[in-house]
Amino acid sequence: MQLIYREYGHYQEQHSTLVFLHGLLGSSANWHGVARALSSHFHILVPDLRNHGQSPHSEDISYSAMARDLAGFLDDQGLESATLIGHSMGGKVAMWLALTQPELVERLVVVDIAPVSYPNRFGGIFDALQSVDLPRVKHRRHADQMLADRLTDGELRQYLLQNLMLSHGQWSWRMNLQVLAGEMEQIIGFPDLADTAPYLGATLFIYGGNSNYITAEYESRIHDLFPYARLRSIAGAGHWVYAEQPKLFQAALTGFLG
Repeated sequence: MQLIYREYGHYQEQHSTLVFLHGLLGSSANWHGVARALSSHFHILVPDLRNHGQSPHSEDISYSAMARDLAGFLDDQGLESATLIGHSMGGKVAMWLALTQPELVERLVVVDIAPVSYPNRFGGIFDALQSVDLPRVKHRRHADQMLADRLTDGELRQYLLQNLMLSHGQWSWRMNLQVLAGEMEQIIGFPDLADTAPYLGATLFIYGGNSNYITAEYESRIHDLFPYARLRSIAGAGHWVYAEQPKLFQAALTGFLG
């Protein structure tokens, strides 16, 4: 599958290309602020993952499929390897590629997620999205009002509404809502690691100090699979670390990248 992507900066001989990966119900647009801030020093690629943004839709939303897309994307770009930076679901894609094809991953940065299965925290979000009567939507604010009946968090609604698009007078969702909603067990899970060796490359886990996505229990699993991992907590940030504390996030990231 060919992924649609954004590109920032120019190739830097002293640094590997950075590939940023967005989370569930996100898109390459989520990383725009960070990518633009770093673009004077790094070459940056930001793809839309399958079933998100402008990339193609598929019934298969497995991490092996998304990692396969990413490997093909690197090959299409003529890259033998890259530094992967993934948030949430994108972090799981990056981890799976690092574990299964480590030669493609020069360095790994995982943002507020661990290589474990999580409880489903998204049921209410998908119910809200599926409750929006798209043929009746008059404008973006109208869709926001429909979502507000079920989702009180205004920032979350604005994040979700980035997926709403108008084409030929008809509103629709960019992401493959039906498949994502139906395959949440795969997305909140993590593939079987029975025959997988640890990733021995340089690794940084950045997580929000106010988030509960990385716990002491999960840290032991992280170190089993990524023995050279460093963990960095960002004070005052929740799950969307890079958006809530962008300067602290960028400082942690560039300190690792050198």
